[in-house]
Amino acid sequence: MLPKNLQIVLASKSPRRSELLERAGLPFRIQTKDVEEIYPDDLPAMEVAPYLARLKAQACVDFLQNENEILLTADSVVVLDNTIFGKPTDRAHAQETLRKLSGRTHTVVTGICLKTPKREMVRAASGQVHFDVLTDEEIDYYIDRYQPYDKAGAYAIQEWIGLCKVRRIEGTYDNIMGLPVRLVYQGLIEIAGI
Repeated sequence: MLPKNLQIVLASKSPRRSELLERAGLPFRIQTKDVEEIYPDDLPAMEVAPYLARLKAQACVDFLQNENEILLTADSVVVLDNTIFGKPTDRAHAQETLRKLSGRTHTVVTGICLKTPKREMVRAASGQVHFDVLTDEEIDYYIDRYQPYDKAGAYAIQEWIGLCKVRRIEGTYDNIMGLPVRLVYQGLIEIAGI
């Protein structure tokens, strides 16, 4: 178990990440800052999420107020055919993204960074998501009802599309949702020196 006085500083606006930490019973507070998510063009697609998680942590390290706090940042990307599908910029972009994912298997990579003033740990988890074919009507229904503009790959596994159009996943559900909680927990134990 984690020390009772340990607190996570979650530098994320994602309600899904907060929900997962709450469900795991991990103590945290939220503090956020806008960080421009830019990565090198030649960075392999599978390394982008951990790179961005570390970039966010470096920008937010000043959030730490005492030695009992550990900063947690995360980033998720959807990868298909070595192409990254981030958050859609508008409706047409969301439609295009979902058409490309339709009937295919893609990879979700979530990178995490745990940081104290003295230590830093970067890890990543990946999983495969197998989509059924999506009709244009289904895509429009999903976009209209769920507004997936803040979600990598233009969808969330816990919403209609995940419940009705995902054939199966390989890997952990929480990673696909945006935060590999087991990896976070193991990292917290390691970085706290337990």
